[in-house]
Amino acid sequence: MILRPKYFHTALILLLAVSAARPAYALMGSNTKAAEQAGAVLFRDKGCAYCHGVGGSGGKKGPDLSAIRTDKLWTPEKITSQILNGGQKMPPFSDSLTDAEIAQLVSYLRAKHRPVPPPAATPPPPPGN
Repeated sequence: MILRPKYFHTALILLLAVSAARPAYALMGSNTKAAEQAGAVLFRDKGCAYCHGVGGSGGKKGPDLSAIRTDKLWTPEKITSQILNGGQKMPPFSDSLTDAEIAQLVSYLRAKHRPVPPPAATPPPPPGN
């Protein structure tokens, strides 16, 4: 099919609108082992474990996320929305996480076998010690 010039702009605008409406995780295809591993590191380093416990096992402030993968109510879209907008007692993280990071966190939370992040880097000792 050949688009005539007057329809080309309309088709381009429609394509851009459809692309913009798709969630970040769908565009990035981040459902890979590398994304899951990156999500594990983010979960630890961005403080998710502070409220949700190590590996999402639950904590004093946040609920257990270990079964979120099999909970049909918690679709990838809903998890993404929760991370972006917060809800109940959870603060929003739309200003502190990129779309790629959110996609990695969703991949990690939805992973069948959640990877364990490597040990956190230890800070160097202060000078003179």
